[in-house]
Amino acid sequence: MWDICDMVGRFWHSHLILLNLLRFFIAPVASHPQCLDFKPPFRPQQELQFCVMYKHFGCCDFAKDQELMAKYYKIMDNFDYYGYANCAAYVNDLLCQECSPYAAHLFDAEDPSTPLRTIPGLCPDYCSTFLDRCKSTLPLISSDPRLSEQQHDSAQLCRYLELDDPDYCYPHLLSNERLTKNLGRVSEDPDGCLQLCLEEVANGLRNPLAMVHANDGTHRLFVAEQVGVVWVYLPDRSRLEKPFLNISKAVLTSNWEGDERGFLGITFHPDFKYNGKLYVYYSVEVGFDERIRISEFHISAADMNVVDHTSERVILEVDEPASNHNGGQILFADDGYLYIFTGDGGMAGDPFGLFGNSQNKSALLGKVLRIDVNNNEKGPLYRIPPDNPFVHEKGARPEVFAYGARNMWRCSVDRGDPVTRDGKGRIFCGDVGQNKFEEIDIVEKGQNYGWRAREGFSCYDKKLCANSSLDDVLPIYAYPHKMGKSVTGGYVYRGCEYPNLNGMYIFGDFMSGRLMSLKEDRHTGQWDYKEICMGVGLTCAFPGLINNYYPYVISFAEDEAGELYFMSTEIPSATSPTGVVYKVVDPSRRAPPRACHYDPLPVKVKSKTIKFQPKESLIGVELPTKQQTIPDTNDWLQELIDMLAQPKLVTTVRPTTTTRAPRPTKPRKGRRRKQGRHRSEAAHPKGAVRLAGDDLGRADRGRVEIFAHGEWGTVCDDLWNINNAEVVCRQLGYRHALKASKAAEFGEGSHLRILLDDVQCQGTEATLLDCLHAGVGSSNCAHYEDAGVVCGNSLDTGH
Repeated sequence: MWDICDMVGRFWHSHLILLNLLRFFIAPVASHPQCLDFKPPFRPQQELQFCVMYKHFGCCDFAKDQELMAKYYKIMDNFDYYGYANCAAYVNDLLCQECSPYAAHLFDAEDPSTPLRTIPGLCPDYCSTFLDRCKSTLPLISSDPRLSEQQHDSAQLCRYLELDDPDYCYPHLLSNERLTKNLGRVSEDPDGCLQLCLEEVANGLRNPLAMVHANDGTHRLFVAEQVGVVWVYLPDRSRLEKPFLNISKAVLTSNWEGDERGFLGITFHPDFKYNGKLYVYYSVEVGFDERIRISEFHISAADMNVVDHTSERVILEVDEPASNHNGGQILFADDGYLYIFTGDGGMAGDPFGLFGNSQNKSALLGKVLRIDVNNNEKGPLYRIPPDNPFVHEKGARPEVFAYGARNMWRCSVDRGDPVTRDGKGRIFCGDVGQNKFEEIDIVEKGQNYGWRAREGFSCYDKKLCANSSLDDVLPIYAYPHKMGKSVTGGYVYRGCEYPNLNGMYIFGDFMSGRLMSLKEDRHTGQWDYKEICMGVGLTCAFPGLINNYYPYVISFAEDEAGELYFMSTEIPSATSPTGVVYKVVDPSRRAPPRACHYDPLPVKVKSKTIKFQPKESLIGVELPTKQQTIPDTNDWLQELIDMLAQPKLVTTVRPTTTTRAPRPTKPRKGRRRKQGRHRSEAAHPKGAVRLAGDDLGRADRGRVEIFAHGEWGTVCDDLWNINNAEVVCRQLGYRHALKASKAAEFGEGSHLRILLDDVQCQGTEATLLDCLHAGVGSSNCAHYEDAGVVCGNSLDTGH
């Protein structure tokens, strides 16, 4: 039995460890720039004259800089020459910390509910020197009564001015490379995944698959549900109770998951402000035939927020031989013509005719169509633009602008760089693949996009692919079904609010829930890929922001000002009211204040309005609090006994809850036979995890092995990311996941079965089994894709 002194010594040693861990838990462990208005910092439009150390990036614009300078001179008027010489630099420093990119941390303002400091948090050595020389300036800088109460005790005063988090005290934070490195750039996780945040804009929608604006100065948003109802959202995000358009009785769809029919697209005429025209794309049943229908409507003369339903004119109808691959995009490009993006007609492999619909220019399916609907009040409903590429080709439909598309789902027109106009007018599309690849195309006149000869960069129909006359255009990017199985095209960001995102094409995948980006290298013409993750830690800890979304990414949108949104749902059914609209936010940098200001034109509202009530919340983050206390140690002997009974000291983070529910899993073909349960392992709880394979024997990293259905097995890295790793590390008692390792970094667990594939976690689940996955024992991968993790109680990857 241990000597009692040794026991007490061990107790206090353990208690010191606990103190240090709690101190570390209080401190933000990652760079989190934030201003006193609870928003990200920015680059001033006009160069600062006073707080010049923050002239390139910070939290002050020119007006605030001038205000601080006026305050500075008012303070310094109280000093003679020697006082000015000794204290001017200190007063400048203290005042200008309001302009620091980390102003919120320096003034303890990360949480809006905490009182704002009047003096920034000072490092002890700096504080001592400042008080020795210029203590008399404090009452002039701050009205805090506690400063005057403690001014006779410099040590106590410096403790009062000290921050709980020493990483952010002034001036040491200026030389803290971990904080200043890449300041102002989009943050990346250890795997290079861009960390962005979201703002919830609308919810309770039934498969919201399109959101558009009318470009009429009102900044209204029109959100279309698959069932055939379109809602109006005002600039204050309230929704009008009366629908803008309701043709649900005519729209052909169903409530079964994955039905591709329905109300699929909407766009406003470029001159809508003057002619009141809009166009819709939807599925309809005519007799025993299914068709896609393009119709023109007019706005009601009595209400600017309601369509005149009697004004419908059918512009074009196309027979659909199957219920899938219905296309659905409709838009006006910069040339003023209406573009219609049709699917190949459905079924697998475009089996229609000798070469399929997509390669057949006499068919309207599998095409990009371009028609002229201007001035169509008299005469034909539409005309053929004279420069359409196949106007004079025998047998070709004159409406065809481009061909070889499989099922382009969500296309957009690039607004162009706000300054140079580079890229303006380009049409980007996501084209859904067959069984191997998804692709992103830039649509140009007369081009062949390859289907069914080619899928992505790969040959699908080898005979057709070998035809030298195909002359098809390759996509700018393609990704395998390991990453996702149904691309959702997006937009090139050209908004004002987030300058870092300018020129970034942001898109997603409906099945995997991935958000992705491409950025063109202007020198090589290549498109560089970066995955987009939700910000971890305090990255999204700004008021109103969230870091999670429903996994089925249906569509993208931009508002009248060019800001970017996407829509996703929890249940991919036309009748499920689980659809949400999210705004994409860059938490690392924003535009200067007032740079993006606009005044929406007034909207005459005749319907009742429904105030927006956000339902989503930030997950996996506990904001720092002002007081963290150690448990009462009066009953130290009982605490000592309890501590000694523990095998090791472990800190855990209480998981937060989210509204997300696991996606229903479907068994895959080729499921392996289940092995028998080993008695010696029957005691392991379902979902237990362990790490294996680290050559150096480190316990904080290794190949992930999970216990399920009575056996241990590995996890495939198809969709393995840092959120999945967070679940594993937290389950093992670590506070952070430092890395989600892939490609069997810690060796292949070939002696075990692969038990989990396509794992998709939010990061707060209790075990991997609570996350979305393909089903225990169902996988289409191999052991060279075994997943692993690196865990830790610090975000420093060196520990």
